[in-house]
Amino acid sequence: MKIKAVIVEDSRLARNELKQLIKEHADLELIGEASNVDEGVELIESKNPDLLFLDINMPEKDGFELLEMLDEVPITVFTTAYDEYAIKSFEYNALDYLLKPVSQKRFDLALEKVRVKLSNDRNSADSTKRLTPNSQIFIKDGEACWLVKISDISMFEIVGNYTRVFFEDKKPMLYKSLNQVEEKLPEDDFFRANRQQIVNTNYIENVVPWFNGKLKLTMNNGEEVEVSRRQSYIFKDKMSL
Repeated sequence: MKIKAVIVEDSRLARNELKQLIKEHADLELIGEASNVDEGVELIESKNPDLLFLDINMPEKDGFELLEMLDEVPITVFTTAYDEYAIKSFEYNALDYLLKPVSQKRFDLALEKVRVKLSNDRNSADSTKRLTPNSQIFIKDGEACWLVKISDISMFEIVGNYTRVFFEDKKPMLYKSLNQVEEKLPEDDFFRANRQQIVNTNYIENVVPWFNGKLKLTMNNGEEVEVSRRQSYIFKDKMSL
């Protein structure tokens, strides 16, 4: 299976060097490149790559800011001329970082890490058994406990290391990440609106256009949810005939 990659790098020379390294691998396909953060965000949201080669030190906005702007972050390999960024890069869950100028040997090692991670992620996704709307989950928050049917939950919202669960008039905390929760939810009913929130589409009362191509949802409990630009396109497609 091809690994779809994009490059976000302000230096044309550095982009060309990466492209030459990429050509040495038949399973690696370059599907786009960008020279700054704003172009990079647009490219990633439209192309949905498996792998991102990302320069850290760019004018105006840096590579870390780019990652914070994304709803879904691809596997990321940082490229930088400054090794002091290395530790910080791992705070952003980068798989690896490459010091410029990048050697073919070092590039090959990074790509092998990418292959292993993609293989593990795909195997994990294949083995994940999703819940159904009639499935029940147990939630304990402090001294209170609930056995809640999935179809009764209107929304999940990330709060630090916890996820807030909305059902009836309750909002208890679940000690799981939003990504862990998303992997188990029935795809037909639940939708990832942005990095912080997943909504049950059966509980949406109103949808209105919002700024910069985004949508705003009003849930039946009065909660308002802003859908990211990328997810707004997906939402329109998902909910249309």
